[in-house]
Amino acid sequence: MNVFDTHAHLNDEAYDADREEMIQRARQAGITLIVNIGFDLASSRESIDLADRYDLVYASVGIHPHDAAEVGPGYLEELQKMARHPKVVAIGEIGLDYYRDLSPRPVQRQVFLEQMALAKKLEKPIIIHDRDAHGAMMDMLRKEKLGPAGGVMHCYSGSWEMAGELLAMGFYLSIAGPVTFPNASKLKEVAAKVPADRLLIETDAPYLTPVPYRGRRNEPAHILYTAAEIARVRGMAKEDLAQMCAENGRKLFQIA
Repeated sequence: MNVFDTHAHLNDEAYDADREEMIQRARQAGITLIVNIGFDLASSRESIDLADRYDLVYASVGIHPHDAAEVGPGYLEELQKMARHPKVVAIGEIGLDYYRDLSPRPVQRQVFLEQMALAKKLEKPIIIHDRDAHGAMMDMLRKEKLGPAGGVMHCYSGSWEMAGELLAMGFYLSIAGPVTFPNASKLKEVAAKVPADRLLIETDAPYLTPVPYRGRRNEPAHILYTAAEIARVRGMAKEDLAQMCAENGRKLFQIA
C-alpha cells in the first residue's frame, strides 16, 4: 500500500500518550505521507516541528476561521516566515465556519481573503475549511479565483453540483471518514464521480473517525477504511485507489 493522508492533526493532545506508537501504526498500514495541518500560529509551528522529526510528515501553516478573531497585526508576516520552511507545502487550513461562529463572520471572511492572497504570493496551494458556509464560500471563490498553485476542499461535504463548480475552478476534493457512514449517500455520490486526477483522501485525525471505529479517536492508520469505501463506490481495488490519491496529493503539494 502507498497511502497519503493529506490532512491530520498529529500535534493534538489526543496523541500525547502514544504519538510514537500512533505514527508507527501509520507506517505499518502503508502510509507514506501525512500533511499535518496548522490552524493558528502555535499549531503551525508545531506542524513544522513534527515535519522536522518525522520523514513522512509535511506541514501546512494557516489560521482556521475559529481563530480568525485572535490574529494580531503581524500574523501574515509570521505565516510567510514559516512558509519558507522546505517541508511547508500549503497555506491552511483556512476558510469559513458558520456552524460554530467562533469568530465574527466578517472577520472570518477578511482573514480568509488575506491568506488566499498570501498563498498566491508564495505560490502555495490552499487547504480550505468550509462548514455550513457553502453559499458564502462559493461567492468568495467566484470573485477571488484560485491561484495557479491550486487548492483542496478539505473534508468535502457539499453536493455534486457544488463539486462540479469547484472542479471547474481547479480544486481537488478530499474525502474523509464520513463517507463510510451508512446514511452518507450524497458524499458517496461525490466520491464515485470525482475525476480520478482530482481526488484526495484524509483522516482529519483525531476527528471524523470512519466506521468501524466511529465514536472513538481517529488516527492515520484508519484511513484504510475510508479508502476501501471510496474504492467500493468507484469499482476499484483499494490499493489502486490509494495509489491514485497519493499521486494526486504529491502533485498538489509538490512533493517529489
